Amino acid sequence: MPELPEVEVVRRGLERHATGHTITDVTVLHPRPVRYHPIGPDAFRADLGGRRIDGVLRRGKYLWVVLGDDALVAHLGMSGQFRFNAPGDEHVRNTRVIFHLDDATELRFVDQRMFGGLELRPGLADCPVPHIALDPFDPAFDARSVAARMRAKRTTVKRALLDQRLISGVGNIYADEALWRTRIHFDTPTQELGPRKAVELVRTAGEVMEEALEEGGTSFDSLYVNVNGESGYFSRALNAYGREGEPCRRCGRPIVRRVFMNRSSYLCPACQRAPKGRV
Repeated sequence: MPELPEVEVVRRGLERHATGHTITDVTVLHPRPVRYHPIGPDAFRADLGGRRIDGVLRRGKYLWVVLGDDALVAHLGMSGQFRFNAPGDEHVRNTRVIFHLDDATELRFVDQRMFGGLELRPGLADCPVPHIALDPFDPAFDARSVAARMRAKRTTVKRALLDQRLISGVGNIYADEALWRTRIHFDTPTQELGPRKAVELVRTAGEVMEEALEEGGTSFDSLYVNVNGESGYFSRALNAYGREGEPCRRCGRPIVRRVFMNRSSYLCPACQRAPKGRV
């Protein structure tokens, strides 16, 4: 699933190419991406047609297109993409919704697995996702405050990093990378983190994602690309995630994979010592 850096790459592409243009028409090729819209695809088309795109904003893994006072929220899910195309271009497989713009281009929403979606939220242009916490790219983000709340939770550090109500935008990839850099085992209880270590972890998560953003995000397959169809290259710089059996770049021990919340955690067993009673 795209995490904060990947979604920010998409947001910047949308902002650059779509801001100031008007949606002249909408073609819904599959109803599922607009499943939350009242009445259905025909109403979605009617409500979006003629609207001017005033900007594109983001919080965590959510981005939204500003349409006057309203917000068109886009969640990319596991495989959602936006592509800009000329009207005559062949449709990429799994193209679901097409926004026809006044400059004779098309903004296409592509989603193979269809866990993503598009939803118009009237009157919420400033922030249509208030339940999502600030992310490390937000100027108002306070690492010390987040770290203090993390230490007060009765959970483990990786669960806390993935809690979008505490810190948004962090997913499995960048959680593993931040934990590797700070030498913290993913199953460490949050209350066992000292104040300085907790702040270091929160700040490191932001630093890792900043570096990933500079490389266009992390791509392992064609499910994440930017609006030009290009992949990100941060996967080459990963120290832990996806490197099972490869040597740790710090100590040389093989990176291992552990089961975590029905997914995987990658770590160095030498650099990231497990808490007592845990593997």
